[in-house]
Amino acid sequence: MNRRTALVSAAVVAGWALIVAPGTAQSPNAFGVPTADQPQPGSTMKAVRGSRAQGWDAQGRSEVLARHGMVATSDPLAAEAGLEILRNGGNAIDAAVATGAVLDVTSQNDTGIGGDLFALVYIAKDKKLYALNSGGLAPSGWTPEFFRTKLGVNRVPQNGVNSASVPGAISGYDALLKRFGTVGFKEAFERAARLADEGWGIAERRHSDLKNATSGLANDPDSKETFLVDGKTPALYSIIRNPGLSKALRLIQAQGRDAFYKGAIADAIVAKVQANGGVMTKADLGEFASEWIEPISTNYHGYDVFELPPPGQGFAALEMLNILEVCVPKFNTSLASLGPADPQYWHYMVEAKKLAYSDLLANNADPMFAKVPVKALLSKEHAASLCSKIDPGAAAKPGVTGTQEGGTIYLTTADRWGNMVSLIHSVFGVYGSRATVPPYGFVLHNRGSAFSLDPKSPNIVAPHKRPFHTIIAGFVMKDGEPLMTFGNMGGGVQPETHAQHMVNMIDLGMNVQMTTDAARFTHNQSSNVLSLETNLFNLVGAALKAKGHDVRAVNGGSVGGYQGILFTRDPRMPQPIFERRAATEDLPVNGVYRGGSDHRKDGQAVGW
Repeated sequence: MNRRTALVSAAVVAGWALIVAPGTAQSPNAFGVPTADQPQPGSTMKAVRGSRAQGWDAQGRSEVLARHGMVATSDPLAAEAGLEILRNGGNAIDAAVATGAVLDVTSQNDTGIGGDLFALVYIAKDKKLYALNSGGLAPSGWTPEFFRTKLGVNRVPQNGVNSASVPGAISGYDALLKRFGTVGFKEAFERAARLADEGWGIAERRHSDLKNATSGLANDPDSKETFLVDGKTPALYSIIRNPGLSKALRLIQAQGRDAFYKGAIADAIVAKVQANGGVMTKADLGEFASEWIEPISTNYHGYDVFELPPPGQGFAALEMLNILEVCVPKFNTSLASLGPADPQYWHYMVEAKKLAYSDLLANNADPMFAKVPVKALLSKEHAASLCSKIDPGAAAKPGVTGTQEGGTIYLTTADRWGNMVSLIHSVFGVYGSRATVPPYGFVLHNRGSAFSLDPKSPNIVAPHKRPFHTIIAGFVMKDGEPLMTFGNMGGGVQPETHAQHMVNMIDLGMNVQMTTDAARFTHNQSSNVLSLETNLFNLVGAALKAKGHDVRAVNGGSVGGYQGILFTRDPRMPQPIFERRAATEDLPVNGVYRGGSDHRKDGQAVGW
């Protein structure tokens, strides 16, 4: 190696910006290392994508197949933490908590121990699907008058401590482990606590989120100290540490949920909130409890699709499927025969979405405070009553407007005994409230910002009420047998993407990886703007515009991120696995798990 090459290589490794003469033989960003003038080198790459050797050429990766267990989520470190639990004899519930805890460390742009949690859990020995609601309640001092009079605002703030209701996630983890787990917080949180202390590398997506949130985080001294370096965004690929969060996780390992809701962490939360003009009390935290509830469902072309009930928005996904199933045949066609290259296919999908979201926005609220007519809204008769609102040749305006943004993580796990978990966990907005609890290094969510101050709204804020929740988890069964876990992080896009995935797999025959590699749409119910991922826009955008749609091209950041696990039973082993041997035996499930993970995020499906 000559002296110039050695100097260039050293400079690149150091991350220095280089001035390279035209015709140079080497990139200043060799090995993708960022420089000051090109902090994300991949964004300027001019190469084209290679081709697959088999299957659908646009599929980004093959499905992952495994028999002893599987984890899929948006962060590789988290997926590996869950897989480690499975390999060491833990079940899918243990693995879900371990996976979520690592995401609480690496992914505070989306989630954290200051967030909320919901789950669908299939327990093989019970042959039953359970649902968990661990969304936090509004503080006892939250009334419309508090916001209008004391704070002088016309809506619940989008950030700061007065956007944060009680965090429900730790209670949710505790409920899962105590009812169905085989380990406790000590084992489930160990990888996460170590990671927070030792550090991890920050990759492209989270670096981008952190960069976009830097100014907001800088406004909170504790967030500035926790997440920024000298008040600036840490460099791409740099090592991030959070010893304060490690301390919080260690306290929960030692003392359980009480450390968070009644002990030192609770004291720190209340101190942070009240020092900044909030009214959350120790009693608000100490009185909170997660709830086991009944999932809701509809049958779509012979498959039972399950979602979480209100205040989650899952019923909009089910209603959208009902509308598609009932109404599209009235136009003498089907989604399967049209296919996703036909603009008419997308027109029907978008029009069904508008109708379902109109019912969602008009009715969704905490069912303890308002009557939400879920049974009526999910009837096939209700879907049929909406068909006349669909014009096959023209786009309609939404009957009810409104929108909910937000970010989320979704994870799913499955084990050798046939148990499967579909779990969603969130701080809502990017870095939630952007208010960090010292000395424990976690942000409070801003889920309270989803409340309304309109006295006519069923979602109006009230003490100990849950707000409209965007985070939902999906599950599919066939003839009473478990088939698939799935979810799609991304705030308000979740119901429309859940429906798109079901149509992809049931109507079009896509596998669990293809469905996420296929282009998606998202429609804004307030602006009536239809956003299509770029390749889809290029394919059908002009034709949809001719029907009256206000169409935009967007990148994958607009349509969230999917994960899914499908169980394919071995026909030679028809009996359920738990009837064949004891749950402690080290034998695989009587079939194979097939996993898919979204290329738009950083994660993967892993199995053994």
